Amino acid sequence: MGKALLLIDLQNDFCQGGALAVPGGDEVIDVANQALACCRQVNIPVIASLDWHPHNHGSFAINAGQNIGGTGVLDGLPQVWWPIHCVQESEGARLHARLDQQGIIKRVYKGQQVEIDSYSAFFDNGHRRKTELDEWLRTHHITQLAVMGLATDYCVKFTVLDALSLDYAVEVIHTGCRAVNLSPTDGIRAMAEMCQQGAKAITLDEFCQRALLC
Repeated sequence: MGKALLLIDLQNDFCQGGALAVPGGDEVIDVANQALACCRQVNIPVIASLDWHPHNHGSFAINAGQNIGGTGVLDGLPQVWWPIHCVQESEGARLHARLDQQGIIKRVYKGQQVEIDSYSAFFDNGHRRKTELDEWLRTHHITQLAVMGLATDYCVKFTVLDALSLDYAVEVIHTGCRAVNLSPTDGIRAMAEMCQQGAKAITLDEFCQRALLC
């Protein structure tokens, strides 16, 4: 059974100084680089997901005429209204400069449909369309995923839950995740939900030890 490392949205806009900076988001880059180094030693493939929104995306508060951080409905689905972030081809949408991007062999772009958000790297929020990720993983005979990135309570959580629903075995490198925490315990509750659904929370050290034993 093949294994892969999936890096979630390690983009400038989610790190310090970005339009939607996640507290402690920059700390995740060093964790990711260490995980990438472990993968390189044993030829574990690394995939990166990227938020990749058009400028007129419906989730942006300014486009919806709403306040940032408020909630509402977008095309029939619950929606948090976000600041403009990760606009296609913008500097904010690029992977963080300190990330060892040479180790990434596949990039998966999400959130490109104007009328619907996409937290998960597998589906949009309504599960109306899939990204190419599932097909790519199956083509490469990958059945196990280690997931880390930004943010625990949104894109990491929804990616992990979708991966589990698609029958992947999932580990979450919790030391490589940080949460938005619109409510103070969102990150903690997200990690608990992932584990309740079948994911296993591990540290970076545990990931590297297991990778070297593969």
